[in-house]
Formats: sequence, C-alpha cells, structure tokens
Amino acid sequence: MAEYLLIESRDPFESNDVGYYYDLAMGLVAAGNKVTLFLAQNGVLPARPSTRSDALSALAKSGVTVLADDFSLQERGIAKLAEGVASAPIDVVVDHLAAGHKILWH
Repeated sequence: MAEYLLIESRDPFESNDVGYYYDLAMGLVAAGNKVTLFLAQNGVLPARPSTRSDALSALAKSGVTVLADDFSLQERGIAKLAEGVASAPIDVVVDHLAAGHKILWH
C-alpha cells in the first residue's frame, strides 16, 4: 500500500479536468492505497456546500481524506465546509513530503 498526497489548485468551475483528478484519487483508494486530497488556491472553491461539493463528499465517503488549505479558505471568505472536507494548514504538505509519500500537484 502506497500513500499519496494529491494537491488540487484548480477551480473545477473553470477547468474540466479537475474531475479526472478526483477520479484518480478514487481509483487509488479502490486499489488499496491511502490517499489525501489537499485543496489549495482556487481548488478550495468547491469545498463550500453546493452541488459542486458533492464530488468531494463522495471522495471522503470512499476513503479519501479531503483537506482544504486554511489560508486559501480564509482568502476566499469560505467559512462553512461541505460534508467530509476539513480545514488544514499547509504544513500537511510538508509532513507528507518528509514522510516520503508520493506527491502529485495539479
């Protein structure tokens, strides 16, 4: 079992390929890996409760840990998060790097 950190910085309202990244996370979990999806920059926009956040909630239910950068949330005025999404500091990325996990940035 490998451990992955997938960092999503793109806004799914502007970029159609964000869904493919969510599918990658789901596939990695289904293959028995431990996966964390870290939302940063405009990638935090679907973390607000909305129809676009359903995909993130589904990822969380499948076993993906879904985290949203607390600074990016604050910059965009997002206080309430969708089900399954938690706020986290950027230190999470450093911790994953230090632990030798596989990191992908989109």
